[in-house]
Amino acid sequence: MKLKEEKENIFLFSIDLEDVRVRVDNGLTYRARVDALVEQYLLFLNKYNVKATFFTVGDIPKYYPNLVNTIVKEGHEIACHSNKHIPVTKQTKEKFREDVVRNLENLYSAGANNIIGYRAPIYSITQNTSWAFDVLEDLGFKYSSSVLPAKNPLFGWENFGEAPRKIRSDLWEIPVSLRKGSFFKTPYAGGTYFRILPFFLIKNSFRHHFKNNIAVTGYFHPYDIDLKQERFMHPEINNSWVYNQLMYFNRKNVLSRLDKIMDLYDSKIIPYKNYIDILNRNE
Repeated sequence: MKLKEEKENIFLFSIDLEDVRVRVDNGLTYRARVDALVEQYLLFLNKYNVKATFFTVGDIPKYYPNLVNTIVKEGHEIACHSNKHIPVTKQTKEKFREDVVRNLENLYSAGANNIIGYRAPIYSITQNTSWAFDVLEDLGFKYSSSVLPAKNPLFGWENFGEAPRKIRSDLWEIPVSLRKGSFFKTPYAGGTYFRILPFFLIKNSFRHHFKNNIAVTGYFHPYDIDLKQERFMHPEINNSWVYNQLMYFNRKNVLSRLDKIMDLYDSKIIPYKNYIDILNRNE
């Protein structure tokens, strides 16, 4: 969606705040790393005097009791990212509601306030699970960022469209931004894609979106910048050795790449809740 207001290079940088060890066999025998990695992201955000959104899994307070409160005190937004990081496609409508309610309860108990946003694990809201939007609206959410609007090896909703749109009477969906290629469309502004794509392609994609006054929607995880974690097979990648190699590829350059994106385009990171205000004004 092109913004009608004064042109700004809005980068919807966000963190999917989860501890991947919890979903790995004997994972808790590995070192706890999330709090130290979040501190690095907070330093990055403070350097540019910006606030962002942390989509947070409900079990984070169990392993890092003070982390949510630390993020809130820094002025960042806390949003939901499910309670147990179970893809929506593996839940019934009733189980999904229970999971989201528990996610809210755990985050509020840990110090969050006024939660209005949700992101499905692995962008797992698809056309077949669009009933999730009914649940989110009923629970009072104002936005979701849960759709990958293209074919994808894991989850995708090819015909959803790339622009944010009001999916229910009072609920926006903000899909992840895609790079348009000759044969396929793929995310570029977050996670593994941000690490493995040649940087000139990433720069060109940011430039294309910003030139057309379109916000860039991206996502990162604590592990995307982790250089010290012991290696293990990551969950939710179908035990693929190739995918697992990619989970570790080029982590060392994520923060420097982000610095370049901020400096090259005078990018403006804002919380998703602020972007929803802009969308509502432009509606």
